[in-house]
Amino acid sequence: MTANPKHLLDISADEEEQQQRVSMSPNPGNGIQRYLVAIEYIGTRFSGSQQQPNFRTVVGALEEAFRKFIGQPVSICCSSRTDAGVHAVSNVCHIDVQRISKRKPGEVLPPHEPNVVRRAVNHFLQRNEGDIMVIDVRCVPADFHARFKAQERTYFYRLLSGPEPLSIFEKDRAWHVPEELDILSMQEACKVLVGHHDFSSFRAAGCQAKSPIRTLDELNVTEVVSTPYFPSIIERRQENLTKADVCASSNKPENDLPLRSVEGASDYNGGTVLGFGVRRRHRCFVITARARSFLYHQVRLLVGVLKAVGTGGLAISDVERILNAKTVTAASPMAPACGLYLGLVKYDLPREE
Repeated sequence: MTANPKHLLDISADEEEQQQRVSMSPNPGNGIQRYLVAIEYIGTRFSGSQQQPNFRTVVGALEEAFRKFIGQPVSICCSSRTDAGVHAVSNVCHIDVQRISKRKPGEVLPPHEPNVVRRAVNHFLQRNEGDIMVIDVRCVPADFHARFKAQERTYFYRLLSGPEPLSIFEKDRAWHVPEELDILSMQEACKVLVGHHDFSSFRAAGCQAKSPIRTLDELNVTEVVSTPYFPSIIERRQENLTKADVCASSNKPENDLPLRSVEGASDYNGGTVLGFGVRRRHRCFVITARARSFLYHQVRLLVGVLKAVGTGGLAISDVERILNAKTVTAASPMAPACGLYLGLVKYDLPREE
């Protein structure tokens, strides 16, 4: 696969040096198997992903579960660091495991199958807080590095718009914006920010990257049905009427008809009379950001600017001004961690047999 020349600039000099050392590292042998492990977690009760003394972290919880499984300490390397309160639909890490016989100490056994690893580690994870889970495991070569082999990363950010207080089901899972959001203006602002730029204005203090140059391959805003979603009585009646009409015209049994997509459901209780105890729904917006790599707090700073555009606090020309200012002090306040989700880390992996 040929790399995009712009993406090559997204790798800092120190990362290139580390990547070369990793690629030249010899096969550890001695029955050591490197596993690529995908995990999901709710970040609310974690002090970030990276190991920290005296704090509960994603890597710390995962290393403890592996230690209980194989009976010896392990070291885990994550593809992407996430801050305290940030969630992951799919983060990826690698880990080297040597399977030692418990009956005959010192005897090296063949590596565990990936499904065995997934089930065993999840067993120990669920005995703890239950807010982290292994979702996939694969055997990879000894020089495969979860961080440096990643081709792109996708983040999602959830905003809930509306004056009603946030539901407890959404607590710490989204950014509540009481004002209405103008999605068309936000989408126009995305066009300014997507592409190959100096993102110094979207780079928090403490960023260790050598260069602020990044290629933002995708940045968009989509309105989706808020969760948890349960159809109202009006929507259920409309669904039944739609099925009846289709059945009458197609002569097909109702059970054979596909379910109608709720993607276009936009009533959000608008114009309807709410019964007692029925919560008014928020409008839910998802911002998607996709790139090979990101600067420290880049996504949350981008979301902060897009939110300000959506509420009318900034114009499109202001977004251009902020980008060209090349200083983080020009940007709007950073979005909170609770709405951010690491959604996908992409690799060029061989197809499994």
